[in-house]
Amino acid sequence: MERRVLAKRNTGQPPVTGTQSLEGTESGLARIRAAAKREPKLQFNNLYHHITYERLHQAYFALKRKAASGVDNMSWAGYGERLDERLSDLHTRLQQQRYKPQPSLRVWITKENGAKRPIGITALEDKIVQQALAWILQSIYEEDFLGFSYGFRSGRSQHNALDAIYIAITQKKVSWILDADIQGFFDNLDHDWLLKFIQHRTSDKRILRLVERILKAGVEEEGVWSKTTVGTPQGSVISPFYANIYLHYVLDLWVEQWRKRKARGEVYIVRYCDDFVLGFQYRSDGEQILRDLKLRLQQFGLKLHKEKTRLIEFGRFAISNRKKRGQRKPETFDFLGFKHICGHRFSDGQFKLIRHTIMKRQRKKLKEVKEQLKKMRCVNVHDQGRWLRSLVIGVFNYFGVPDNRKSLEVFRTVICQMWIKSLRRRSQRGSNLSWKRFNQLVRHYIPVVRLIHPYPIQRWCV
Repeated sequence: MERRVLAKRNTGQPPVTGTQSLEGTESGLARIRAAAKREPKLQFNNLYHHITYERLHQAYFALKRKAASGVDNMSWAGYGERLDERLSDLHTRLQQQRYKPQPSLRVWITKENGAKRPIGITALEDKIVQQALAWILQSIYEEDFLGFSYGFRSGRSQHNALDAIYIAITQKKVSWILDADIQGFFDNLDHDWLLKFIQHRTSDKRILRLVERILKAGVEEEGVWSKTTVGTPQGSVISPFYANIYLHYVLDLWVEQWRKRKARGEVYIVRYCDDFVLGFQYRSDGEQILRDLKLRLQQFGLKLHKEKTRLIEFGRFAISNRKKRGQRKPETFDFLGFKHICGHRFSDGQFKLIRHTIMKRQRKKLKEVKEQLKKMRCVNVHDQGRWLRSLVIGVFNYFGVPDNRKSLEVFRTVICQMWIKSLRRRSQRGSNLSWKRFNQLVRHYIPVVRLIHPYPIQRWCV
């Protein structure tokens, strides 16, 4: 066959990429995002064809390799043994509307306060579909989400949210903090409201049907299936995206309008998924929005946790103002793993926001390490060292902020103490392990404390 020659009028243009190629699908999502940005009220009615074989293939490799198995008892590696065959069958069932999500496997984990929290483990095939669906819908909603929403969004992280609240407290007029907590958010998310919110931007009936099927797939616990009418499994791939959509309409847009119409002073909000903090210039604004927020959330099946929601005096002038009134030091609040404390610089006595690792979380982590070292007692010493090195580096990478060095040094010291105790209990000979030999292991495997993150004011990205 002869090679096809491009027409003269098209010689300056590249050939159009086929819709079944990865490049074509990526450019398709880019066009969706551009249209969503250009027309904020546009409803998309033809999105389902973007669930291609290539996108499912890409979604498979985006999943966590070592995640727990769901009701299908299928691991990531096991599914990949016949990957092309399985993805082809999955894609066919999706296009023919024969795909039916499996229920989530419910397990219970212990929270820091001793209470039990339900976690839903999704079947691996469903994780692939959810990841592909989330990418498609995110291409629309990333243009709608407001700037103070940081959770599970591309190019944003927990430290961006921590930087934002740091700048608001240290540079803006913030004298009061509302530390809010939505009680059982993922368990009480209303399906009907979520579908209505998605319909604001999507009128594709096939996409809406797929979203509804995922929501109503149910849960399985000890072999018994139960229907789900509210909530989304905490731990599933698409649940954080559902949370962002739900709170975008319920909370973000409402707070944006509230501070423009009702606030007397400056109001700031930073939200990471269902965890958010508000800062106020005046106490009256904080008290008023707390009353209004309770009514607002109640309309959508949500409520604030009575014990964990507090309005506290916090900011640059909180220490001096409370001292004049004969009150104690300002209370602290927790946000994204850090305890935020009102302090002062030793050099000039000026206000300083101090952030320390939450001790409950650090103790919980050390307890987990201790239990794991017991299980690894017969494992090669160097394998133990490599595992500990990876763990310690991960902790330092997240908690390595200014003023938190002491907490990290305590964490490192306790890790070393637990390790030498574990090694000395390996056998009778192990009890003779000298500190000199152990220090060589520590220097080789356990890194010294490093503060990875500079002060937020030094970041250009704040």
